[in-house]
Amino acid sequence: MGPGRKITEIEPEPVEIPIDGTLDLHAFAPGDVPSLVKEYLRACLEKGIYEVRIIHGKGKGVLRRTVHARLEKDPLVLDFGLDPGPSGWGATVVRLRTHSNGNRP
Repeated sequence: MGPGRKITEIEPEPVEIPIDGTLDLHAFAPGDVPSLVKEYLRACLEKGIYEVRIIHGKGKGVLRRTVHARLEKDPLVLDFGLDPGPSGWGATVVRLRTHSNGNRP
């Protein structure tokens, strides 16, 4: 590299995430998770999806705790808990507030 040339950081391309009620966090940086979860829940609600499955993996539980902390303070969330299915504590199921459950988002 010659003088006067700089190395610049390349911005990653935005990733299109399908809004289908399942969010797999494995491909994302941990620091992006809180804002990603917030935006994904909002997008699901706009599409009429009121139950969302967030896959955070089992591991040491750091990502799970990050997700749960974000869900606890989100006014769109009616309730959430670990997936009772085969993935167990590797995923969290979230129910969003709807008009029919008496709460406006």
